[in-house]
Amino acid sequence: MEDVEAVNLAADWADISQGLRKDLGHQLHSQWIKPIQVGGIEKETGTLDLFLPTEFSANWVNDRFHDRLQLAWKIVRSEVRKVRIQVHPGRRQLPELRFGDGRRPANDGADTSAIAVAAGTIDDAGFTSSVGLDPSLTFAAFVTGEANVLACNAAQRMAATEQPQFSPLYLKAATGQGKTHLLHAIGHAYLSAHPRARIFYCSAERFMVEFVQALKQNQMIEFKARLRSFDLLLVDDIQFIIGKASAQEELLYTIDALLAEGKRLVFAADRAPQALDGVEPRLLSRLSMGLVADIQAADIELRRSILESKLTRFAPLNVPDDVIDFLARTITRNVRELVGGLNKLIAYAQLTGQEVSLNLAEEQLTDILSANRRRITIDEIQRTVCQFYRIDRGEMSSKRRARAVVRPRQVAMYLAKVLTPRSYPEIGRKFGGRDHSTVIHAVRLIEDLRQRDADMDGDVRSLLRQLES
Repeated sequence: MEDVEAVNLAADWADISQGLRKDLGHQLHSQWIKPIQVGGIEKETGTLDLFLPTEFSANWVNDRFHDRLQLAWKIVRSEVRKVRIQVHPGRRQLPELRFGDGRRPANDGADTSAIAVAAGTIDDAGFTSSVGLDPSLTFAAFVTGEANVLACNAAQRMAATEQPQFSPLYLKAATGQGKTHLLHAIGHAYLSAHPRARIFYCSAERFMVEFVQALKQNQMIEFKARLRSFDLLLVDDIQFIIGKASAQEELLYTIDALLAEGKRLVFAADRAPQALDGVEPRLLSRLSMGLVADIQAADIELRRSILESKLTRFAPLNVPDDVIDFLARTITRNVRELVGGLNKLIAYAQLTGQEVSLNLAEEQLTDILSANRRRITIDEIQRTVCQFYRIDRGEMSSKRRARAVVRPRQVAMYLAKVLTPRSYPEIGRKFGGRDHSTVIHAVRLIEDLRQRDADMDGDVRSLLRQLES
């Protein structure tokens, strides 16, 4: 019976955890919720035990998520009246911090690459590429466009042999737009130019975790000395360094010490320094004193270039141009989802022996596509097309057959079919009550013209950029 109960609890936790992942996002869920282990239920009190591997993580989760976890368990299981979050009995003895002499930071269930000194060693030769940097995230693999060229150039300058004109470099970008890629690329390029360099790479959350661990184990002097011995400091997701004023203060002093010695610092976040919540003004001042490089959302041309660059990994697999164009046009939220959609589509095709096609993409990527599809209306399309071709809005519904009117109307019908979920008859009704066969003819004609006429293809691409921006 106990085994059955354990299985049922595990199944319930899987459902609760999945829901929390959607609410909190991947970063918070992976760091704090995923490491939770479910214990048993005390029948007398209705208390469910949830275990975490360290006291720090248990306290953090208890402070921030206790009520949410308790409510979720009460909904799933009526016998649960309260939730108790504590350290796993078998993990109360924490491992020692390990620095360059063989000691490493305690790992509370997060990823092992989060802190540089956890993955490599320091000796007379300095760090090697094993400092936790992803070997695939290099400048050579980073595709540039108007949206990210400033940030990429600044990152390359930060990694160059000559001293950069600015420090720190602050990379600002929404989730999945490439800021973490550039952080890793800076690390690789800097190591290539400075083989004996010492690099520190971590997330802001992990910095706080390691700081607290060092504080509890009376190793602050060593922690500070090691931290300030690095030549390059890379800190990701700085927006999460909230609360813990002592950890913020230590990072502030570290920044000052490294800048005074001409060291290089790079930070990345999903918002500008001035928009960070719960961060001390003095630290905000240090973060913004160098160069703040913004990575904008990738436009359709950059998204298409990224997909084409990824296809080299799958040669000789054939991915039609219309599939690439479809993915670039519809998966617009971030680059990570875009590449993930391509990987999922190709994996499915290879595992099932099917050819990659537009129909297959629409069938297998429904979740990603629905999450990315912006609600563009036919009215918006008609207005944009009329402005582009400088014709009166009423021409979209008129009966005029002049070429200067017909062609823009056909382009608008084509865009309506591409960018909205409306059927052919519905589109026809929005264009003066035209028959669905007229819309089908327009869509096929514009598709054909895009293949043969560079000017038409350029017009459509320009309109797509306007409508999707």
